[in-house]
Amino acid sequence: MTFKIFTLLLQAAVSTIGISLVSIAIGFVIAILLSAANLSGKAIYSAPARVFVSFFRGVPLLVQLLLIYTLLPAIGLNVPSIVAAIVGLSLCTAAYQAENLRGGFASVPKGLIEAAEVTGLSPRQTFFRIRVPIALRLTLPALVNEAIMILKSSSLVSVVGIIELTKMAQDLASSTYLPIPIFLSAGLIYLVICSVIALIGRYAERRLARTSI
Repeated sequence: MTFKIFTLLLQAAVSTIGISLVSIAIGFVIAILLSAANLSGKAIYSAPARVFVSFFRGVPLLVQLLLIYTLLPAIGLNVPSIVAAIVGLSLCTAAYQAENLRGGFASVPKGLIEAAEVTGLSPRQTFFRIRVPIALRLTLPALVNEAIMILKSSSLVSVVGIIELTKMAQDLASSTYLPIPIFLSAGLIYLVICSVIALIGRYAERRLARTSI
């Protein structure tokens, strides 16, 4: 396998990382909103949030991507394929992150919530200053695992025309007739990326643990 082929794989890996990170970030914001809706105690907010989570956790990601890719043009939104891919990944990971955060929010001591109310914090301030930091610290390992899963699942965005790492490996293997070294290299690149994410997650977990002491 030549240096040029490996360079093409690395370029595709950069695309994979970019799409995944943007999707994870957007998904986290949506997950926080879903969590706020569930904690509101109002059915008008919590019911749609539960439906959202159930749908995007119950439908395969491949189907979600194809649905979004065909639905957006149908409603007059002619967006680039990469936008459709990011939308699909973001909505999917939002559902899983929201479910992970749900356990964290449930574990927030009620005494802290009552203390926040006594000190005059509004429900919104209590949510973002008390609930979110604690839930994030408690669920960080699960959120890191979800980040790794969405990075690996990003290989499915090739169905909407995105050339990411797996698609590039497939194309190179077909054109060079060197499937074993190419797919092995792609696998090693995925392994390195996921290992870096795991290391960053463990570092963040230790930092959060020290700040909470």
